[in-house]
Amino acid sequence: MVCFRLSPVPGTGLVLLCLVLGAVSSYALEFNVTDSEKAVCLFAKWQMNFTIRYETTNKTYKTVTISDFSTASYNGSVCGDDQNNPKIVVQFGSGFSWTVNFTKEESTYSIDSISFSYNTSDKVTFPDAKDKGILTVRDAVGFRIPLNDMFRCNSLSTLENSGVVQYYWDVHVQAFVQNGTVSTKEYLCEKDKTSTTVVPITSTAAPSPTTAPTPKEKPEVGSYSVNNSNGTCLLATMGLQLNFTHNKVVSIININPNTTDFTGSCQPRSALLSLNSSNVKYLDFVFAVKNENRFYLKEVNVSVYLVNGSVFSIANNNLSYWDAPLGSSYMCNKEQTVSVSGAFQINTFDLRVQPFNVMEGKYSTAQDCSADDDSFLVPIAVGGALAGVLILVLLAYFIGLKRHHAGYEQF
Repeated sequence: MVCFRLSPVPGTGLVLLCLVLGAVSSYALEFNVTDSEKAVCLFAKWQMNFTIRYETTNKTYKTVTISDFSTASYNGSVCGDDQNNPKIVVQFGSGFSWTVNFTKEESTYSIDSISFSYNTSDKVTFPDAKDKGILTVRDAVGFRIPLNDMFRCNSLSTLENSGVVQYYWDVHVQAFVQNGTVSTKEYLCEKDKTSTTVVPITSTAAPSPTTAPTPKEKPEVGSYSVNNSNGTCLLATMGLQLNFTHNKVVSIININPNTTDFTGSCQPRSALLSLNSSNVKYLDFVFAVKNENRFYLKEVNVSVYLVNGSVFSIANNNLSYWDAPLGSSYMCNKEQTVSVSGAFQINTFDLRVQPFNVMEGKYSTAQDCSADDDSFLVPIAVGGALAGVLILVLLAYFIGLKRHHAGYEQF
């Protein structure tokens, strides 16, 4: 654990911000606010990240993931007093800020609202944003917690508003801490009352494939492409089947290429293919270059409309699928599973992709996936059979030769 002791907040005491450097690309933040007597008055630790979908200058859409809070500061966080309620304010990156407001009633306190601001003028994060400036999304939360209880929600929670999806998990928070002692009594969110499984957003390795019920019909294979000023820069051919679990209900969607729109973009070291349809708000595949000589599928962002009118969204920016040399394409004829999270997988069929170095709008030589390796068993089996036949012929020859000599000896 690496801890940074930060300067005092006016009117409060010191704030201790601890960044637990784990195996994931997101940081677990632990935040203590102390009052003028150095007693803890507000405690929180949590994990989070954000995906932001924005329009580019060429009228396409891109999605970026924000998960690095290593530069976080806390300016504006306060314990609260008779005039002001407690709040946590975190600044990070280039113009990002995140605020949580708390309110208090007689026997309860509430996580009242969460605000998130980002600056599309930042040319590093939003290099080609159509609209420039600071944008803010605010979501009313309204979680009520008994006073002197710690609110805990290990399960994944999401907030979606105006193209921004906020993901939270491993949340522990207590406002209005009494006598400077953080409570050991926990008040659980509804998801934690029914499940103890935490759905991770990012990981350092590809998650293990998860078995899901598959419909009898195979999804239709669609062809997708992205163009820039130099012509076609990305090619993709694949059948796509989405498998996801929401509120313990498993759903399966076959992507119909005939009713699916697609767009994307190409950069020297990254490329985006984005699909959308009547029931898929967006399905983004983000490719990246690694080691200067290979490409791979680095990120998937998805948002699906559910039958009850709500939206299921998930993102993972630390994947490692579809790896192939630059200048070639990646191909997998058999069914393959991309595990984005424990709750969402993509089954692909007759897959072929080339996100970089497309020449004359055509695929380059393909590198087959490991799932196709069993095709090499055919020549091996044939060779083994021929070897067996040869051995039998030789045995028959030597047996015949031996009998022939035995006949001469008897004579």
